[in-house]
Amino acid sequence: MGTISFLPDLRLVISYWSKFSKFGIGLTFVLELKAKSWDISKIKGGVNPDLPFPCYRPITVAMDKLAEIFSMQAELNRRIGVELEGLDEEGKTKWVLNYTRAMQQELAELIDSVPWKWWAKYQNFDEQNAKVEVVDLFHFLVSLAQVLGMSPDDVYDAYVKKNKVNHERQETGYATKDEDDSRHI
Repeated sequence: MGTISFLPDLRLVISYWSKFSKFGIGLTFVLELKAKSWDISKIKGGVNPDLPFPCYRPITVAMDKLAEIFSMQAELNRRIGVELEGLDEEGKTKWVLNYTRAMQQELAELIDSVPWKWWAKYQNFDEQNAKVEVVDLFHFLVSLAQVLGMSPDDVYDAYVKKNKVNHERQETGYATKDEDDSRHI
């Protein structure tokens, strides 16, 4: 069985599990490719003529968008002189505070995109700016996750677990706060 997926740096990883896979033996190839994706609708009988190698089983090609965002944010941070890898506790503390303060400012700018002054009649909802502010928040949120050493997979896994906790809280009426229900995340 073969699978194809992209790494954040757009290298293609092909894992092929042969008839020996029941013994845990598999091969992984890494190819440097310029294409970011292929049209998988062209796969007929398990063969896609556009792929630069034979593939005889149906495959899924997908860009991990969250991983791409993390990679882009790390590149932007380096470009502006912020290196988040290998921070000690003091460095992590500094950047957690920097990013949460920046997020507070972006939240204030998001609030200013909506007519929140009930006493003022001149305001309008600026949906376009609101969207930009959400993306600005996301920039800082991704950087904050990176400060804490979280990968895109870590964020996804934690989100899934926390989402389950939140649903369970709703099912029980969320009558009491129990922080222990989130300690496994």
